[in-house]
Amino acid sequence: MTELTHFDDSGASRMVDVGDKPVTERIARAEAVVHMRPETLATIRDRGLAKGDVFEVARIAGIMATRRTSDLIPLCHPLPLDGARVDFEILDAQSVRIEATVNVRARTGVEMEAMTAVSVAALTVYDMCKSIDREMSIAGIRLLEKSGGKSGHFLREPVSS
Repeated sequence: MTELTHFDDSGASRMVDVGDKPVTERIARAEAVVHMRPETLATIRDRGLAKGDVFEVARIAGIMATRRTSDLIPLCHPLPLDGARVDFEILDAQSVRIEATVNVRARTGVEMEAMTAVSVAALTVYDMCKSIDREMSIAGIRLLEKSGGKSGHFLREPVSS
């Protein structure tokens, strides 16, 4: 098993020193799925919520979250991100898949930024729609892809309709 890099030899927590790593292009994609009642998804799709366009507000929240990841996740390096994108796909009458893609030229990856983006976007969907559907659930927050760096390329298939 690979050693956990956020602990030193004595078991104390530490931020990993990435100073000697080369700067490379790093990209990460993550997803989450929000399940809701069909009426809720119809209201979102038809932009019928008084609070505004749910997907656009959640998109902005997810993108903003990428920039705050190091404030939320202990020992996560602050990164000067080059780009962040959050997209929505309606899977069926009651499920929405959220996908985030984040990229940077840096010494460490952006997996946590991508997963934070989908998490916050999903929570924003919940927050905006909780008045009409408290039974919504968020599932399947996971890394889909990462590239760049020593550990190489990782890829898995997204949830599909």
